[in-house]
Amino acid sequence: MSKIGRRPIDLGNVQIEINGQEVHYKGKKDSGVHALPEGLQAELVDNKKIKILCDDKESRESKRLWGLHRALLANEIKGADQGFEKQLNITGLGYKAAVSGDKLIFSLGYSHKIEFPLPKGISVDIDKKGQTLKVSGSDKERVGAVCSEIKALRPPEPYKGTGIQLSDETILRKAGKTKSA
Repeated sequence: MSKIGRRPIDLGNVQIEINGQEVHYKGKKDSGVHALPEGLQAELVDNKKIKILCDDKESRESKRLWGLHRALLANEIKGADQGFEKQLNITGLGYKAAVSGDKLIFSLGYSHKIEFPLPKGISVDIDKKGQTLKVSGSDKERVGAVCSEIKALRPPEPYKGTGIQLSDETILRKAGKTKSA
């Protein structure tokens, strides 16, 4: 029995409509449809929570899909209600970012500036110094993918610690060369 699949999903301020295998959701930030595979059904509990039920609890495949689709649906509902946000820090002398229309322009110590197009549904807030970026959106996977693409422009360097890193990430620093006497 799936421990994750059994847990009900809190709806918050999201409106839910269940049509067979499809769960239609609508919140203040996003709306969409999540299609459940055969063997899984959604049930509304007290108009405050939704529960995913598994028809065939003996099948190993349906148990795996049960927890997976519960987690996917929970992320979609939370994104439609509150959204997701990740913070990136840029460290280095002269390293900064700026917004120009629907593009981010990075100065990362290269001989040229790097233009990064923002995908639809993703917004970025940058502080005055251009050192802290807040990437936000309603799709958890897309927010994480954009953060990883931005981080790949200048990964954190282990000796000086310069580059782009997530705010909750720790970089293992290496000791540099030591002078022998």
